[in-house]
Amino acid sequence: MESPIERIKLSQTAKEQLVKLRRSTKIDQWNILCRWAFCRSLAEPTPPSPVPIPQDSNVEMSWRVFGGEMSDILLLALKQRCHNDGFPIDQETLASQFRLHLHRGIGYLAGDPNIKKIEDLIVLALKD
Repeated sequence: MESPIERIKLSQTAKEQLVKLRRSTKIDQWNILCRWAFCRSLAEPTPPSPVPIPQDSNVEMSWRVFGGEMSDILLLALKQRCHNDGFPIDQETLASQFRLHLHRGIGYLAGDPNIKKIEDLIVLALKD
């Protein structure tokens, strides 16, 4: 399945938030934390605010690295979310919505005072 975005480059703010999450969860890989963040944002009932996101950090990965074995499933989830939110499913919209969801999710995870260890991510995933 063709990915909506070839390379993912994070903002400096997102990088700093991921560094905080790495320390607390002990998850060293950016891509794994990014997957958690993306899914966290998808779980929200509202679409992310359409804000400009700078690509000013040195954290960059390919879509395949981001998604790993789940890359096709994550892409389908993104497409379904765009459809549910009334957005077109073209490459530009998918790329834009992906970036917005990823950065919103990173912000949510980093700002959650209950996430102090990896087990807290699992508790978050099992809620409701």
